[in-house]
Amino acid sequence: MRRGLQRLRILKFAIAVGSGAAMFAATGSCPAFAQTGWITAWGTSQQGLGQSRVSNATLRLIARVSAPGDAIRLRFDNTFGTAPVTFGKVSAGPRQSANNPASISPGLLLAVTFAGQSSVTIAAGGSVTSDPILMKVEPQEDIAVSVHIPGADVPASQHNGALVTSFATDNGAGDLTASESGSSFKRRFTTMPWLKAVDVRTTAPTTAIVAFGDSITDGTCTTIDGHDRWVDVVAQRLALQDPVRRAIVNEGIGGNTVTRKVTPPPDSTPGTERLDRDVLAHAGVSHVVVFMGTNDIRREASAEQVINGTKDIVARVKARGLKVIGVTIVPRHNRAPDADNTGWNDAKTKVRNEVNAWIRGSGAFDGIIDFDRVVRSPANPDLLSVTTIAAMGFTHRRSAIFRWASS
Repeated sequence: MRRGLQRLRILKFAIAVGSGAAMFAATGSCPAFAQTGWITAWGTSQQGLGQSRVSNATLRLIARVSAPGDAIRLRFDNTFGTAPVTFGKVSAGPRQSANNPASISPGLLLAVTFAGQSSVTIAAGGSVTSDPILMKVEPQEDIAVSVHIPGADVPASQHNGALVTSFATDNGAGDLTASESGSSFKRRFTTMPWLKAVDVRTTAPTTAIVAFGDSITDGTCTTIDGHDRWVDVVAQRLALQDPVRRAIVNEGIGGNTVTRKVTPPPDSTPGTERLDRDVLAHAGVSHVVVFMGTNDIRREASAEQVINGTKDIVARVKARGLKVIGVTIVPRHNRAPDADNTGWNDAKTKVRNEVNAWIRGSGAFDGIIDFDRVVRSPANPDLLSVTTIAAMGFTHRRSAIFRWASS
């Protein structure tokens, strides 16, 4: 029975993400503005300062790139830092294997420089990009980026739910950026401090697709180190092309909203405010997938408010000559509000349906991914289908699929 449900889950999920992957892959060739050169092949959205502190330690951060190339460069942000942060040294190399997850492939570790210098300081709210690193990478390859933080009690500007395990030495261990061995990197964590993006220098015409969304894109309740978010599945499918012509960048934040004027206030920077930093600043972007709005509605936003905020995002993306793909909002089941959740009701479902009608019929987008129609119940389109819930392997309203649809 479990195997049958798993197959059903894969089938339904393949239908959903297949429409998205086909939209980008079936064009036959890259757009006219695709070219060889730098594109962003991995990224994440910073959302606040971490609770832990780093003191004279080395972090080893794991990022999986989605396109091949003959060199990489690294972008580090200190978006939420209240003080400058100094990196003593930085290095990068391909991760050895899942069996040695904190180790670098022997002989392939490279020092990273910034304007020719091994050390760099990032101002509070600032950003830096490394010099090119002559390291060949393949799509779906894990890159290990090691960063020595020489300061004391340094808080990290970070993405909170990276869903990928990274590593750190104990505080006080010093600079181990030149160590290929992972034996000293005993601490594990699933946030992503400071590392904002990995750009790849491609040798075939390639562009990047940015998935701009909330928890469903971020991957809330998916598997740590499983790379099974919908964005990951699309990236894996596109990686089968020869040559690879599309990279995927995940810029989702759990609980994210389109706009700020909601009640209660958002707990992360809204989409309209982070668009430049998290989307338009990336290299080689051709498409932006906009998949948010459910958390605005949960916070009492009207359909007009969500639509107007989305129109603002669409207009700014199109002003850069990029394509915009709209994604319909999936159903949420009614629940009473509590201390941690403003709940859901029939009035909010009505707003969701109004927003989805606009997404499908307004002509504002260059394409649509209709997740709503894939996962909703044929008997009641305002609910998730029974098979969707069952196929995820969960049976009650406190399950991960419910939280996925209600978070």
